[in-house]
Amino acid sequence: MYKKVVFDNGVRVVLEKMPSLRSVAVGVWVNVGTRDEQSGEEGLSHFLEHMLFKGTRRRTAAKISQEIDSLGGEMNAFTTHESTAFYVKVLDQHVPQAVDLLTDLFYHSRFDPKEIQKEKNVVLEEIRTVLDDPEDYVQELHARDVFRRHPLGRSILGKRKTMVSIKRADLLRYMEAQYHPEKTVIAVAGNFSVSEMLSSLQASFGEWTPRQRPAEEARKVRQAPNIYGGTFTHHKRLAQTHLCMGLKGLPAAHPDRYAMHVLNGILGGGVSSRLFQEVREKRGLVYTIFSHLSSFSDGGLLTVYAAMGSKEAQAVVDVVCKEIRRLKKRGVDCQELERTKNQLKGALMLGLEGTYGRMNKLAKDEISQGRYVSLREMLNQIDRVSADHVHSLSHELLDFDQMAITALGPLPRGTFGNEVERK
Repeated sequence: MYKKVVFDNGVRVVLEKMPSLRSVAVGVWVNVGTRDEQSGEEGLSHFLEHMLFKGTRRRTAAKISQEIDSLGGEMNAFTTHESTAFYVKVLDQHVPQAVDLLTDLFYHSRFDPKEIQKEKNVVLEEIRTVLDDPEDYVQELHARDVFRRHPLGRSILGKRKTMVSIKRADLLRYMEAQYHPEKTVIAVAGNFSVSEMLSSLQASFGEWTPRQRPAEEARKVRQAPNIYGGTFTHHKRLAQTHLCMGLKGLPAAHPDRYAMHVLNGILGGGVSSRLFQEVREKRGLVYTIFSHLSSFSDGGLLTVYAAMGSKEAQAVVDVVCKEIRRLKKRGVDCQELERTKNQLKGALMLGLEGTYGRMNKLAKDEISQGRYVSLREMLNQIDRVSADHVHSLSHELLDFDQMAITALGPLPRGTFGNEVERK
């Protein structure tokens, strides 16, 4: 059972009751992320997410951890380029305590200067962790190469320089400017009383009155990104070369998004995909290769990732390009299409078996489309995708003139010809 309620202050609550389960997931999503940061604020969205767990007026950071553990539950948060989310997942009998805990963090975090200083070091270590993980690091470099100066090209973790200089006043000012009721969605999925949940949320989030209204002229309005092509090499002493090849994708709510997922699945979305079979299984050039989609409110990217020995890098690029040309020229056959559609439907249904997956879907549907999209509707949309639709979309999006290639590793200079070398 799905229900949507909008409080008088603009907070949206989306609920799905699942009485056959024993757990409940509650998430508070704010439609603010890395792309909304101004110059000098890089990483504030992510750092703010960290600080909400570092003590409130009623609970110390240690008490927060002890309390969620004592409930046998899970509490966490994450930041994306467009959203920040805080959530709890507990047994249905512990819902009141979990909602109280989540509400306390959201409204009454103290932002103690001593905790801020400690958490700076934690985030700096997180940044160093990415630098030491080439699979993650090449994705960050690729976003920067593809989006250039657009905010989507920034690291979610921010800059080390910004982290070092953050002060309590910066966090409070950022939160007051960006966190507002009309930007907030509360998603609840699982076994709970709808009336009791709405009553509890109304008493906290329904009475939320921000200290200041956001001035549109003072906050930069999101601008749609451009996709820039080119070949970029980032030299680093590693055992392998890590490669990203990016092409234009689609926005999250685009009418062709289901066909886009099928296209991605055929190209590199699984072990039966063309790239996995051709590059790894037939030629043995890589251990890891796959493609994935990054979808935003006003743009998107399809990225192929692979890791290989430096001597094989050019061969991998050549084979990937060959497979893209083959897809554009010959399209897909019925057997391949049906296999990929079944793969997508299976992954979708498995991902929505739990309350956490359902809570995520509720929030994302509301933020990106402003409405609930049922599982039946999604499955029907996947079934409607035709071979002609996928073929047409491949011609529209898989444009080599816009392809961006980012390589990280011990590459000899001039491996790809006219690449731009990065330090």
